[in-house]
Amino acid sequence: MTHGNTPPYAGPPGPYPGPPPGWGGWIPPRPGVIPLAPLGFGDILGGAFSTIGRHWKQLLAMALAAYGMALVVVGAVIGVAYLALSDRLDRMLDSDTAPGWDDVWPLVVGFGAVYLIGMFVMLVANALIYASCPAVLQDAVLGRPSTFGVIWRRSVRRVWSVLGTVLLTALIVAVPVALTAVAFFSVFLSLMVFSLGEDGGGYGWLSLIGVLGMLATAPLAVWLWVKFSLAPAAAVFEGQGTIAAMTRSSRLVQGAWWRIFGISLLATLMAGVAGFIIQMPFSFANVFAPGLTQDLSSSGAAVTAVIVIMVFSLLSSLIGRILTAAFPQLVVSLLYVDQRIRRENLAPALAQAASEPPAAG
Repeated sequence: MTHGNTPPYAGPPGPYPGPPPGWGGWIPPRPGVIPLAPLGFGDILGGAFSTIGRHWKQLLAMALAAYGMALVVVGAVIGVAYLALSDRLDRMLDSDTAPGWDDVWPLVVGFGAVYLIGMFVMLVANALIYASCPAVLQDAVLGRPSTFGVIWRRSVRRVWSVLGTVLLTALIVAVPVALTAVAFFSVFLSLMVFSLGEDGGGYGWLSLIGVLGMLATAPLAVWLWVKFSLAPAAAVFEGQGTIAAMTRSSRLVQGAWWRIFGISLLATLMAGVAGFIIQMPFSFANVFAPGLTQDLSSSGAAVTAVIVIMVFSLLSSLIGRILTAAFPQLVVSLLYVDQRIRRENLAPALAQAASEPPAAG
C-alpha cells in the first residue's frame, strides 16, 4: 500500500515467493485480518467480517458523520428554499383560480434545485463511506489499531477522487436503467390507454424499444462496472486521481473478471439480506407503535416511547446502511489487495510494513 504520490509497489517479477499454504507446514504471515498470500474466497469474506468486528466503531462513526452532515445540509437547503418560496406557495394555495405557468415555474425550479443538491450531497456522503473502507483496511490488513480521526483524514483527502469514480461508473449503469424505466412506464401507459378503450400501440412499440435496448446495453454496463469496481480502492490506497484509478482498476481486473464479479455480487446479496434482517424488527415496531403508545398512561410516556422507537430505527438504518454500503466495498477493497498480491508480489511489502512501527501521525 502506498501513500501520497509514491508509485505503487510492483515487487520482483514472478509468483509469490515460498511454497503454497499447507506445503511442508508453511503458513503465510497474518498480522491483520487476512493472510499475506493470495486470498481465497473464505479469506476475503472472513477479512471483511473481521474488519467490521475490529473497526466497527470507526465505520459507525464515519456513517454517522457522513449521513449526519448530509442531513444537515439537505435540511438547510430545504429551509432556504421554503423561506424563498413560501409566499408564492401560500398565494397559490389560497387562490380560487388555477395557477398559471408564471406562478408554477419558480416552484418547479426551486424544488428541482433542492432535489439535485440533495442527490449530490448524498453522493458525496456515499463516496465518503466508500473511501473509508480502504482507509480502514490500511490498518486492518497490517494489524494496527486505528482511530476515527485517522480514518476521517484519509477518507476526506481522497473523497473527490472516489466520488469521480462512483459518478462515472453510475453513468455507465444509468443507460440500461433508463431504458428499463422507459419500458416499464410505456407498458404502464399502454395498460392505462387500453383500459380506456383506446389504441395503445404506440406505447407498445416504445416498451419494446426499451426492453431491447436494455438487453443490448446491460451486459456491456455490467462488464464495465466490474472492470472499474476496484477504482475507489486504488484511489485511496495509491492516492490516484479519478481517471488514473479507473485505469488501474481495469488493469488489475484483467484476467480475473468472473472471480471479481461473482465475489462482489455475493457480497452485495449477503449485505442486502443482512441489512433487511436487521431492520425488520424495527419496521414491525414502527407499524405497531401507534397502538402501543395509545395504551400508555400519559402523553409524556407516549412521546418518550415514540422517541425511543425513532432512535432505534435510526440506529438500525445506520447499521443496515453500513452493511449494505461498507461490507461490499470492504470485500472489493480486499479483492484489490488480493490482485496486487497475485500480480505485483505485494505480500512481502505488507509483511515488512506490518513489522515496522507506524509512522507518527
